Amino acid sequence: MKSSGNSSATAPPPLAQTATPPLTLEPFDDKARASFALTGRSVNLDPRTHAIRRDIADIRLAEYVFAPHYAVPMIRPVTRATLLRSGRDEASDTMVDLNPGDSFEVLEIAGVSAWGVARPSGLVGYVGAAALELAPEASA
Repeated sequence: MKSSGNSSATAPPPLAQTATPPLTLEPFDDKARASFALTGRSVNLDPRTHAIRRDIADIRLAEYVFAPHYAVPMIRPVTRATLLRSGRDEASDTMVDLNPGDSFEVLEIAGVSAWGVARPSGLVGYVGAAALELAPEASA
């Protein structure tokens, strides 16, 4: 039997051009957002400037990427000079120096390191958890 080469299958739609989220994400406000919807395909984001890993992502990126878990950032002050690193171990590349009073948006604490976003640089990486004020100060 001779085949015409024609098929009833349709080609997949072309990839839609999607805007990349801004580098400076607004603080998360759970009162302003009741739900999130990922429409279309996930976009490729730079993990140095957008808090996304294979296992977790910043909830502010929920409209742009799928992740198994989303985390709401906990803003914590840096209490002593420390380094933001690209990985958990001390041999990882240094991305930026953090000074006392700088803010760090914690998305995960595991062992002795915290992963999140350094402000105001907007870079994503790991710091030693001991350099952060992890418990908010109690009101007197």
